[in-house]
Amino acid sequence: MSTAYKWVEPPWPEKKLPRDQLEDRVQQLLGTTNMCTLATVDGKGRPIASPIEYYADGLDIYLLPDPGTPKLKAMQRDPHVCIAVHGAYHGWHSARGVQIFGKAEIIEPHAEGWERGMSIFRYHEWMTDLGMDASKPFERQVCKIVPYKMLYTETWLWKLGFGAKQRWEKS
Repeated sequence: MSTAYKWVEPPWPEKKLPRDQLEDRVQQLLGTTNMCTLATVDGKGRPIASPIEYYADGLDIYLLPDPGTPKLKAMQRDPHVCIAVHGAYHGWHSARGVQIFGKAEIIEPHAEGWERGMSIFRYHEWMTDLGMDASKPFERQVCKIVPYKMLYTETWLWKLGFGAKQRWEKS
């Protein structure tokens, strides 16, 4: 029995959250952190899960993968990826996260979409940390991931009368 959060006890509601509200909650989560776990598959069919910095533009995710890394090679070979983002966990009342299934697009420097991606990805801070000239963007690939499915979990939704597990699919 939960003392402070009575609504985490069964029975739990299963009502679907309206699409616009679900998208808003996902965007709120994506805006509260900038680290995710990117899951890809290597050339031998083995999974690769890599922590990586990201920045969101609505529901689209931008990454700046290092050249030649296994995750970049995996995305070039098979663009289907899964990203996991979660908030801090302090008990069942605070469980919140999203799995984003999407297709990765590797955008070459100065190709269509590259400037947009580099304006979303906040590369300035870490370039400065590394002693690099941050007055101009990296001349390297940016990765844009466009979701086609998302599985969102937020147990606080129980308190609002909705199911904690919500599904979104691209229309």
